[in-house]
Amino acid sequence: MGEEKMTKLHFYFHDVITGRNPVAVQIAEAPGTKSSPTRYGAMFMIDDPLTEGPNPRSRLVGRAQGFYGHSGMNEESLTMGMSLVFTANEKFNGSTISVISRNPIEHTDRELAIVGGTGYFRFARGFISAKTYLVSGPDAIVEYDCTIVHY
Repeated sequence: MGEEKMTKLHFYFHDVITGRNPVAVQIAEAPGTKSSPTRYGAMFMIDDPLTEGPNPRSRLVGRAQGFYGHSGMNEESLTMGMSLVFTANEKFNGSTISVISRNPIEHTDRELAIVGGTGYFRFARGFISAKTYLVSGPDAIVEYDCTIVHY
């Protein structure tokens, strides 16, 4: 299997729900979602760009593909299941890291769990330090600092 190594990555996650080309689309909601202050029960499918910088036009490094649901009844919190698919770096091209985690989006700093990976990140585990960079209505740009342990 080889020797265990640690990789650190830094990039920005762009979650765009509004406009002509949304990358996050609502696929379901619970009967009470519309009246919930936290949108409890709303589910979204995502194909969000991951970029080198916070500007949406900065270099694309990959995509976040998966889903999230508003899972907090009393707090803005998401439960996320996504693959971060890397496309820009020759060494990481086609490799993924898998994230399944709670994301309390109103907290300034939060951690997401890395629970697996493929390709260069085979047998990955670790965490992502997530920090909201910008919120504009329901759209957000989030800074990700990843610490990945893998073989």
